Amino acid sequence: MGKLEQHADFASPIDNVSVNNVSVKEIGNDARLATEIEHQMTFMEGLRLYPASIGWSAFFSLGVIMTAFDPQLLGSLYATPAFQKDFGYLFEGSYIISAPWQTGLGMGNPIGQVIGALAAGYPMEWYGRKWTFATCVVATAAFIFMQFFARSLEVLIAGELIGGLILGTYTTIAPTYASEVCPIALRGHLTAYINLCFVMGQLLANGVIAGSSQLDNHWAYSTPFAIQWLWPLIILIGIPFAPESPWWLVRNNRLEEAEKSLNRLSSHKVDNKLVLAMMIETDRLELEMETGTTYWDVFNKVNRRRTEIAVAVFTTQVFSGIYLVGYAAYFFQLAGLDGAKAFNMSVGYLALGFVGTCLSWILISKFGRRRIYNIGLAVLTVIMFIIGILDCAPNYENRPAIIWAQSALMIIWNGVFDISIGPVCYVIFCEVSATKVRTKTIAVATAAQALVGIVMTVAIPYMINPDQANMRGKMGFFFGKHLSV
Repeated sequence: MGKLEQHADFASPIDNVSVNNVSVKEIGNDARLATEIEHQMTFMEGLRLYPASIGWSAFFSLGVIMTAFDPQLLGSLYATPAFQKDFGYLFEGSYIISAPWQTGLGMGNPIGQVIGALAAGYPMEWYGRKWTFATCVVATAAFIFMQFFARSLEVLIAGELIGGLILGTYTTIAPTYASEVCPIALRGHLTAYINLCFVMGQLLANGVIAGSSQLDNHWAYSTPFAIQWLWPLIILIGIPFAPESPWWLVRNNRLEEAEKSLNRLSSHKVDNKLVLAMMIETDRLELEMETGTTYWDVFNKVNRRRTEIAVAVFTTQVFSGIYLVGYAAYFFQLAGLDGAKAFNMSVGYLALGFVGTCLSWILISKFGRRRIYNIGLAVLTVIMFIIGILDCAPNYENRPAIIWAQSALMIIWNGVFDISIGPVCYVIFCEVSATKVRTKTIAVATAAQALVGIVMTVAIPYMINPDQANMRGKMGFFFGKHLSV
């Protein structure tokens, strides 16, 4: 009988605790064996033994697709003629959305992430991951109505701000659930998958806009808003069947339910009695270490270093220039490409990001997280400086080769981002946090990233708009400088 198969000679921790009153030492022995087995598990064994964990982790990550779809949709709408005409004003013969309104509309997502991420921590601990997710999805479906029926910037901005509060919760729920239902062999890949969900949301938004942008009436922007209802429909059909996080059940002393959840998440060949013993022992040790369960505890002596790492790797995403992704089509249009080419370029931009995230799974299996992260950061810095230098070329507007070169470099930049710091940051902040405060640590890191994102949301429209700084590719100097610090 192999290591990964059932060990019938080990008593169930549930039976021991509730019936035979087995000592902590005996549970500790089972826990050590379970830890040894999990650390020896290969990626391929993980795929074979935990197919349900993979499926349900991907299911909970659907919320992240919604989170990414909405801001990408807005950024693409700024380059949509019907949206520009209905919501913008004339500037030098063409309609544009003013920088202040772009800033206000863009605030919904980062403000929502700050408040939503921090607020999600409490119901996730009180009611579990599953029902918190379900409630948020129902609320998202309700607030899409405001966006769909908006015919003024005032109504649209209200819909974006209120809807953003709910969308912000998914960036906490998804990585928490993924890190709690998967073994170590799969955890890095499934937490990195969250970045792929961001890319998929952005890619779908650009694809939808590329198809609807040529319409000359309100359906050019109403159609993409309506498509957002697809995700709540899919999620609400599947959520009643989803297993709750076994870690949450263990921390709430619901051991029988935790073992049932583990059985649903894994193959019958896995001895979940040992896995449950490991969870019980880990929970006991963290209680002794006083890792805590509140937001204040993520900053105590035991957890402070973990929290600093989580915040640092996540906020670096913003300083790298990731908020430019939402303005991809608009950026390419201002760089000199016509409308259709700008949209096609933005779709290619995100498609390469999709491929990059898939390739990151191979790198995660073969190289350390730190090496991937640091090399990716260095390459992104160089690319940003090259984009800025190209924008300084004489007679820039009449040299299409330079415009295409900048656009190509932006696409390469996105591919590098999504093979390195994009997915790896999710792996790092899920792995560095203590299990008892994992939800809170992820929430704090997400809120910190969103706070920096608010600054970028204010700054980018003023840097990129033709009626403001009109920096075009010179924005590469700004982001390259911040990455090199």
